[in-house]
Order: sequence, then C-alpha cells, then structure tokens
Amino acid sequence: MTAYIALALQVETRAVNAAADPRAEIAAAVARIGERVGGSKAWLGPDLRLVVLPEYALTGFPLRESLPEWCERAALDPGGPEYRMLAGIAVRDEVFLCVNAYERDEHFPGLYFQASVILSPAGEVVLRYRRLHSLFTPTPYDVWERYLELYGRDAVLPVARTEIGNLAVLASEEVQMPELARALALRGAEVFCNPTSEASSPDLTPKAVARRARAVENLAYVVAANTGGLTGGAVPGDSVNGGSELIDHQGRALARAGAGETLVAAAELDLAALRRARRRPGMANLPSRVKTALWAEEYGLHDGERPGGLEEGPRERSWFRARQSGTIARLLTS
Repeated sequence: MTAYIALALQVETRAVNAAADPRAEIAAAVARIGERVGGSKAWLGPDLRLVVLPEYALTGFPLRESLPEWCERAALDPGGPEYRMLAGIAVRDEVFLCVNAYERDEHFPGLYFQASVILSPAGEVVLRYRRLHSLFTPTPYDVWERYLELYGRDAVLPVARTEIGNLAVLASEEVQMPELARALALRGAEVFCNPTSEASSPDLTPKAVARRARAVENLAYVVAANTGGLTGGAVPGDSVNGGSELIDHQGRALARAGAGETLVAAAELDLAALRRARRRPGMANLPSRVKTALWAEEYGLHDGERPGGLEEGPRERSWFRARQSGTIARLLTS
C-alpha cells in the first residue's frame, strides 16, 4: 500500500492524579478512544489506516507523585487488559493504532517508562518504543547496561516495517532531538508518529518548527497528535489543546486541527512520492549527505548525559535535577 489516510486523533485527556479508582478511569479512557476511532473510521472511510493518539491520553501526567506511586496508579503492564482493549480497537477498525502510556517492566521494580506502542490491524504489537529523553521520567538510558542485556539495541531504536510503510515514534519533545529522528531514519523510518501534549499557538511553536525540520532533514512524514484539552487536574485545561498536524517530507502542513476533540488533522500519506524523493540525488536529499563517521567521532569527544543512575531503583525528582545541572556544567567547561 503506497497511499492511505493517516489521522492525528485529537482527544481529551482526563487526569487520574486524584481519581478514587484510577484503573476504572483508564478503562473508561480506552472506551472513549474506541468510540472516537470508530467514529473517525466511519467519517474518513476505509482508507484510514493509521491513527496516532496524543501523549499519555489514558492518564495525564504525574505531578507530585513519586515514581513508585505513579507506577502503581497509572502505569500499564505490557500485555495487560488495557493493551488488549486497545488491540481490539485496532482489529475492529482495521487500523494501525499508536498509543502513548506509562508502562511497568517486571525487570525494573518501582520504575516505569513512557512507552509508545503501535498495534496492527491483526491486534499485534509491531513496535514498542520507550522514550529516551525525559526530564523526570525514567528511560532505558537510566538502566542502560541491564536494558541492553535484556532487550538489545534494536528495541531501543525500533522501526516497524509494515504494509503502510516503516513506522517509528518521536515522543512529545523528542521531536526536538535531531539525533533521534536521524538515527531512526537511518534505520529506515518513513513515518514518524509524534504523540504529544503541548501548548498550541497560531504562531509556530518550538515543537512545530522541529516537526518541519525533522521531516525535511529525514525526508519523512510526521503525524503529530496533540491533546484536545485536559481535565481532572490543577493545570488549566486548555493549556494543552489543539494544533495536531501532519507534515510531509518537504515540511508542508497537510492538515492542522484547531482546539477540542477533532478528526480534522487527517491527510493522505503518499509513500510512493516519499520513496521517489529518497532515491533522487540532489541537494534536497539530506540523509544521503550526512557525514555519519565524522559525527560519531565528534560526539564521542563530549561528556553529555551519562547512562545509568537508576540501577538500584527509584529516586526523588531532586536527583533528576542534579543530574541535569551536572551535565550542563560539564558541557560548558568542555
């Protein structure tokens, strides 16, 4: 399949921070998403094959909760009931469904990761990406040696080769990390799913600029789904509302949504055109012009954020702040 409709489905997020029964709230969120996906399929038609949901659409995000508290309250189990329900939606509506959620791992007690999972129309997990750049959420890099031992490098930078193209994920602000997108593109990624929860604006925000840059730099599509409002917490609900968009490989917005729950951010992705552009020599073929060996050597000269630190289990937020301050100091004096 070289052309199909992709949708950045903008839905409301209901925070579970103060919920009396957070698991019931998560199940209700999955049910609401099922309704919205089904309605979108009916509206947009059978060519709808990819649906990207906003960042942490099932739970909202932690505020004052410790790592173990949020792990117990909001993190899912891989293969747990929530994922089975989401897989059922993908099967029913014959779509690839990208969902972002907090997720436990039996090998790292007390920790959780922010995971983006793509479920196929057969109900199978074709990609599980755990966010690598996060200020206060544990990442695979924080338990690096053990994580690689368990899962291998391909699980750290996964690309799903599917009938609708090679799919990868840039979670939220990770779209501002050019190295991650380039690494995934070098591994074959053609479509970047970008689940996000961010401030929207009529002007170009930093993330919106980054989406266009990542698309052009890597000759790739970006499907970015933002939250359609946030309820159930102290954060003003419209702080994260609107602006879901699809960007083509030339940096052009194919569709962009306003505020609220909406399916407006939907457009056709033409993989044949993308692949022609990737095969065409010229100035615009930026991936082919990257000096990979040079940059690998240069990066190795700089002492940035170091791997590890959470091997012994959870830490307080102050540890994450101190780590960043230490990294800044090293980079400024190198």
